[in-house]
Formats: sequence, structure tokens, C-alpha cells
Amino acid sequence: MVGITGFGAYIPKYRMARDVVAKAWGPRFITGERAVDNHDEDSLTRATEAALNCLAAGDPKAVDGLIFASTTSPYLEKQASTLVATAVDLPVEIYTADHLSSVRAGTAALKAAMDAVKGGSAKNLLVTAADTRRGEPGSDSEQLIGDGAAALMIGGSGVAASIEGIYSLSEEFMDTWRKQDDDYVQKGDAAFVQAYGYARMVPACIKGILKKYELKTSDISRFVIAAPDSRVYARVTKSLNLPAGSFPEDPLLTTVGDTGTAAPLMLLVDALEKAKSGERILLCGYGAGNADAFLLQISPEIERLRGRRGVSSYQSSKKPLANYEKFLKFQNTLPTEPLEPYSSWALLWKEKKQNLQLYGTRCKKCGTFAFPRRRICLKCNAKDEYEDAKLPRKGKIYTFAKDHLFPNPDPPTVMAVADMEGGGRFYGQVTDCDPAQIKIGLPVELTFRRFHQGGGFYNYFWKLRPTE
Repeated sequence: MVGITGFGAYIPKYRMARDVVAKAWGPRFITGERAVDNHDEDSLTRATEAALNCLAAGDPKAVDGLIFASTTSPYLEKQASTLVATAVDLPVEIYTADHLSSVRAGTAALKAAMDAVKGGSAKNLLVTAADTRRGEPGSDSEQLIGDGAAALMIGGSGVAASIEGIYSLSEEFMDTWRKQDDDYVQKGDAAFVQAYGYARMVPACIKGILKKYELKTSDISRFVIAAPDSRVYARVTKSLNLPAGSFPEDPLLTTVGDTGTAAPLMLLVDALEKAKSGERILLCGYGAGNADAFLLQISPEIERLRGRRGVSSYQSSKKPLANYEKFLKFQNTLPTEPLEPYSSWALLWKEKKQNLQLYGTRCKKCGTFAFPRRRICLKCNAKDEYEDAKLPRKGKIYTFAKDHLFPNPDPPTVMAVADMEGGGRFYGQVTDCDPAQIKIGLPVELTFRRFHQGGGFYNYFWKLRPTE
């Protein structure tokens, strides 16, 4: 039996009410709010957060591979999946791959992982999906698109949701697209795209999988259907005549937005958080003429996954972003003060164990933990008598300072020293915070963020984030 053995999700802290955009461009706006990346977040950092949440109660060394699905990888030529795998501390002897180009990439990655485990080439594969798509300023897309991420562990033992069947449709169709030199998502005529794209292919895919496995809509406990907007979603659910209560009235569109590649997996995580043993879930994802449908059966193992950081834990944890200019700065639409520090790809590789995987050293003689890594023990002066030890990800602020001069799209820059649970200290920037609320003793956790661009490439590191 192959299926989902773990799950996690991530939604950025900031939420922007859609009337904020309307105030900047005119009276027309869409109901609700959308999740917005902070200036130091992107699809890679969010995929890392979701993967860490998925692995919270598991052993990273038992994972055989990681697939990263996105239409907005930070690099056109370089695997993002390898960096995600390094940040979550997966072993070197694994398979990594990027699934790109279409918002259908999330379900395509899920199918690839399922086939690999079923075929025996892997025992446990981690699927991550995240997008940072951008709509042209003033457009409907700018309001509809949201930022989010999801992660699913696919394995053959301890299965909480077995994948009982799959059905796909693929047809060349110009729906949404983005060329290499496009900054924003492009769309065809809305009426035509809805009528002959999503509204035609999604019902056909759902009907196809039900027919293939000789099931009726009444046999399905939960329908999980990703959608680009609320109107076409309502149209499709009505045309399928789905049983009342078997599908969410709002597929995260009014609270998070259309998260693209991550949307079907985030909705599935949301459904798994509420699922009960014995229920059957039908998942459907769509992207530019391509649709995938999955049948999942919930097992008693679902109880083991209660309490994971999924969609629900982030829904209520949010911070309003009421300044449209700041939103444009976060998206790099408006220029900010340039910062081009020295960066070395050689040092990045040499220090990845410390800077990306958060390994410090523990003295074999006296047990003293040190981070950053040290060859000589701070306490007993033993030289090269140490073993690798992970820096805990949670702690409390010991001291801090606010820098109003350092270039930052969201000043001031808060620097802090945190005492981490179980030993060790971490010095770094504080993000997702109200500087006025920073205080000594404030609980914080480490979060993986984009630090800066230097040497022609992106530099990623860890920052501190308040947990209150």
C-alpha cells in the first residue's frame, strides 16, 4: 500500500486585504485577503518551511528523495530541490528533482513520487510545492494570487491516506502562461478560458476517475478541488452536483489566494487535518489543459498525524499588510536601496553543514555545545575532540538591537542573540516581527530565508521569528 505518511504546510505571516489594492488602482476589488511573502521569502524558503513541518516528528535520514514543484524557482538553471533537501538535513545519498513550468507540477510531482515508491526505487519520498507568482499591478491577478506551500511524505508503511487510484487528462490549451522574459502571469480571454479550460477539463477529470473505479459522487466523503477563482469553482461544483458538505465553500481563495502549484496539495493538507478513518477523498488539480485526479482512502494512521503544522495552524497566525507601497517593495516591483555584499560560492559549500544544516559541535570530554562550530572547546580547551550536534530551532531572545541605517525594505533591521532550547546561542536577524514588540525573553524559532544576492547568486540563511 502506497500513500501519504506525513504532511505539512506553510503560509506567510503577512495578509493583505484586497481592498488595499483597490484603493491604489480603483474601486473594483475582490472579497477577502491574500497571503503575501515577506521581502526575505520566496518559493524555496516556503517549500523548506513546509518540508520541516512535514518532518517534525520523523527522521530526515529515512527519506530517499525530495521533489520540488514550482513555476517560480529562484533559478532558471540550478536545482532548488537540492538546497531544500540540504536545509532540512536530508542525507547526501538521495534523489532530488525539480518539477517546473506548470501549476499542475504539484500533482505531477505527487504522481511521480507515488510511482517511484510503488515501483520500489524509493521507500520514502518528500514532495514539496510552492509558488511566488505575480500579477501585473492593478490587475485581477494581483489580488487573486496568494503565497503558500505544502509538503507530503509518500511511503509504503504507516500510510495515513492510501492512494487508491489516479486519472489524468492532457490537452494543449492556452490558459495562463509566462514566458522567460515575462515578470507577470499572462491570461487569455477570461470567459473563453473558463468555459473551455478549467470548467470543462476539471469536471471531465473528476467524472473520468469516478467512472474508471466505478464510484458515484455519494461514495466520496471529501472533494478537494483547486481553483483559480471563486466564481469558476462555484460553477464547477454546481455542475458536478456534489453532495452538500462534501466540499469546502471556499478553497482558501478568500483567506490565502490562488497559490498555483501548491494549491491542490495545500487543500489536501487542509482536508487531511480534518479527515477521519474510513473516509474517501477525491483530489483534483488543474493547469493549462492538464488535470490530475487522485482517490485516497483514510486509514487509522491519520490519528498519528494530529497536531502537525498544517494549513489551520497558519490561518489564524497572521499580520495585516495595509501599505500597498510596502507590498510592491516586498515583491521587488519598486526599487529598494541596493545591497551587494561579497559572497563566495566556495565558502557556501565549505560551511553548508553549519550555515544551512545548523550543525554545531559538542565536546566529547565535557559535553559543551558550541554554535558556530569550534575546534577548541570553550569550556575545557580540548582540541578536535568533538562530534556533530544540531542546533535546536526554538529559543528565547537574550539581547537585541535595532539598526535604522542598514538597507531593508521593512526597517528597522532587528538583530538578536537567542538562547536556544537544549543549549547554544544563535545570532541573527529577526523577521516577521513588529520591532516595537521585541523584548528580552521573547520566544522565537529559526526560519529559513533568502538573505541577499551577492556574487551573482542568492544567499540563504536562517533568521529568528517570534512564535507569539
